[in-house]
Amino acid sequence: MARPLTSLVYDDSRYQKSFQLFLERSSEHQCMRDFIHHVLPDILSSVGNGKSHLNVIGVGSGSGEIDLEMLSILRMKHPGVTVDNEVVEPSSQQLLNYRVLVSQKPDLNYIQFTWNKMTASDFEEHWKVKKMTKKADFIHMIQMLYYVKDPEATINFFQSLLDKDGKLLIILVSGESGWGKLWRTYRHTLCNTEISQCITTGDIKSFLDSKGVRYQSYELPSQMDITECFTEGDEKGELLLDFLTEVLNFSETASPELKDGVLNLLRHPDCSVESDGKVIFNNNLGVIVIDPLP
Repeated sequence: MARPLTSLVYDDSRYQKSFQLFLERSSEHQCMRDFIHHVLPDILSSVGNGKSHLNVIGVGSGSGEIDLEMLSILRMKHPGVTVDNEVVEPSSQQLLNYRVLVSQKPDLNYIQFTWNKMTASDFEEHWKVKKMTKKADFIHMIQMLYYVKDPEATINFFQSLLDKDGKLLIILVSGESGWGKLWRTYRHTLCNTEISQCITTGDIKSFLDSKGVRYQSYELPSQMDITECFTEGDEKGELLLDFLTEVLNFSETASPELKDGVLNLLRHPDCSVESDGKVIFNNNLGVIVIDPLP
C-alpha cells in the first residue's frame, strides 16, 4: 500500500515558501483588494450603529496587509472611532511580520492591537474559559477555514460573538474554481482528515442554507499561473504543486498514477485555460457575509 501523504501544513517553513510563491503567481490579493475597496465600504458602513468604539476580530490574519486595508476602510466609514483589534494567528513568523508592518505604519494609534498566537479553536477555548462577554462589530476569516476541524462549529461560535449590527466576513475559494474541481475529484486522496482543508464557499452556503442563516455572497474572479508545475523537477513548480495539493513534497511522495491524474486535471479546461504557452488556473474566490444571530 502507498504510504499516506503528509499534509503541507505540518512543515511551516515550506508552507510559507509555497504560499509566498502562490501570491506572486496569482491575482489573489489583487482581487481581494478590489473587493475591499469597492464592495466592503458599503458592508462596513452599517456596523457599529454610531458607537465611538468598535471591536474587530481577525481570525487567521497572516502578515496583516489585508487586515490593515480593511481597518482603514472601517476608519473611513466611521471617522473618529477607536478600534480594539484582536489578531488571531498561529504562525509566529506571520505574527511577527504583522507586528513589524504595524510598527512601520503611522496613524494607527486609534487601534489597540491584541496579539493572540493561537488557532481559531484555541481562541474559542480561551474566550470561553475567560467567560468573555465582549461582542464584535466586525469579524473576518480570510482563507482560514481550511485549517479548522469543524468549519460549521467555528462559524457558529464567531457568529455568536457578533453585536446586533455586526458582520462576519468569510473568504474562501469558490466552489466553481479549479480548486473546487480538484478537491471534488481527489478529496479522499489529498485532503487531510484532521482538518477541513478541502472546503469551498459552496460547502459553506449549503450549511448556511440548511440552517436558514442570512448571508450575502459575492464571486471574485482570480487566476494563477501554474505553468512551472508541468516542468519535471522545476523547484518553483514543485512548490506550487505542494500548495495546490496541500501535500508536502507531492512530486516525490505521490504515486505515479496520482501525480499523473492531478497534473492532467490541473491542465483540464475544468480547472485551467492555456494561453500563449502558459497554463492559467482558475483561482476564483467566494465571499460570504453573515449577519448576527437573530
